[in-house]
Amino acid sequence: MKRTLFLVRHAKSSWLNPQLSDFERPLNDRGMSNAPFMGEFMRKNKLIPTLIVSSPAMRARQTAELFKEGGHFDAEIQFDPRIYEASTKTLREVISEFPDRFERVMLVGHNPGMEGLVRYVSEQEETMPTAALAVVDLDLKHWHDIDAGCCTLRHVYRPKELTRV
Repeated sequence: MKRTLFLVRHAKSSWLNPQLSDFERPLNDRGMSNAPFMGEFMRKNKLIPTLIVSSPAMRARQTAELFKEGGHFDAEIQFDPRIYEASTKTLREVISEFPDRFERVMLVGHNPGMEGLVRYVSEQEETMPTAALAVVDLDLKHWHDIDAGCCTLRHVYRPKELTRV
């Protein structure tokens, strides 16, 4: 069965308020612009998630919501605290628990975890700057079968490399 995993690193966050914890940091203006732009890009390119699973950190939460808004996705957003500061092993565990009824899932997280996950599943080295989207194809019947090198990296889209109309 063909499945698609959309790996998204949260958009650019703000460091303006030193009183906020890392977990509470919101998106900055660039992040607030890039996230819906990337969601719209996904919609235009028929990259539509059926489920969105995000880190609950403020910048990731806002990214997930703005991707959804920009792409006009019907997908439900779920928040999993394990994604915040997650290792590749933990992210693999989160993915392995995705319900099989969802064939196209977007995972919104943080670096270095997202770059590590791309490397783990595709055996390719790619940079994941803020608001980057990696599209990974899986020929797996069940999400729990995800493993090292099991997937094909279709493409990594980075906001700076895409043309805005």
